[in-house]
Amino acid sequence: MKRIADNIYYAGVNDRQKKLFENLWPLPHGISYNSYLITGNKNILIDTVDLCYSELFFEKIDRTLNGRAIDYLIINHMEPDHSGSIRLLREKYPDIRIIGNKLTFGMLAGYYNITDGLYEVKDGDILDAGSHKFKFYTAPMVHWPEVMFTYDETDKILFSADAFGTFGTLDGGIVDKDMNTSRYWNEMIRYYSNIVGKYGNPVQKALQKLADADIQMICSTHGPIWNEQKTKAIETYDRLSRYEGLNGVTLIYGSMYGHTEQMAETIASALSDGGVREIKMHNVSNCHSSYILRDIFNYKGVIIGSPTYGNQLFPEIDSLLDKIELREIKGRLFGYFGSFTWAGAAVKRLAAFGETMKWEIVGAPVEQKQNIRTDEQCIALGKAMAERLQ
Repeated sequence: MKRIADNIYYAGVNDRQKKLFENLWPLPHGISYNSYLITGNKNILIDTVDLCYSELFFEKIDRTLNGRAIDYLIINHMEPDHSGSIRLLREKYPDIRIIGNKLTFGMLAGYYNITDGLYEVKDGDILDAGSHKFKFYTAPMVHWPEVMFTYDETDKILFSADAFGTFGTLDGGIVDKDMNTSRYWNEMIRYYSNIVGKYGNPVQKALQKLADADIQMICSTHGPIWNEQKTKAIETYDRLSRYEGLNGVTLIYGSMYGHTEQMAETIASALSDGGVREIKMHNVSNCHSSYILRDIFNYKGVIIGSPTYGNQLFPEIDSLLDKIELREIKGRLFGYFGSFTWAGAAVKRLAAFGETMKWEIVGAPVEQKQNIRTDEQCIALGKAMAERLQ
């Protein structure tokens, strides 16, 4: 195992086989399940890994401990990709004490029928394990109710459960200073947007609890360990959880025969002419919603276009709007447009969506009948958004 600090080792594994995280979110670069082993007069494991990788996981631990037992397991998060090996861990180390909070133990009993050998901690509690002293911060709904963070006061390391995590395997390097992290930042935003995104207020509360902690390293359960770039990781979570968008536009559309797509192209050109440099265009028919949601979280402007389909919105647009509403994304600038052949409904339904989200409407909506051109109106919509962003 790789050492990340004095007597602290990375015990995680890479999953290069899974195609969809939670059977929902694409994993073009796989994912890591991170676990950490702290050795000393007490051997402490923080989280485990998915059951599919338990054999490799235990081989790594055995090579490091060389016959010694694990004294404590700290559970920061009970989702099965991190807790899946707990039952086998208890069988291997029957005297291990399991540290968690009250909600953790309810899930531990429900998932794995483990109800004894438990050590309950509350928010702010401290555990002195000899060579290491730990402080526990409950972080409910980041992104499950039992989540907590463990702060090693000795080495000033925050073990943060899924917070600050990313999609993507760790390809050799473990700590940010030993790798090119450029591809992980968009994957952090995509992870946050799709999995944590609804819970901005709980994330803010968790960050406030950590405000006075001297954090030198962040060890998440997914993705790189943040050392040199820890401040960027915290600032990214802070911005996203406040729903603060960057100066750019996410332009989303559905199109059956190309008319709505051409409207989108005209609007994008007007945005560019108006000085907008970050324009993210998505055709909902060939782009997974996780990437669209990522960009909506990341940028301030949102423009959505849809043809009328069965007197409703285009189905993939309708599905996307449900996902946006679920995440309760706040404070976006919103423009919309649509097309129809004999009965227009899409623009009206997009207007209702904007009211539901309480987003600021920018520009006049554009509605095109058949192939009757609306270039001037589309240009006006793009320019209005560009001016509002400026």
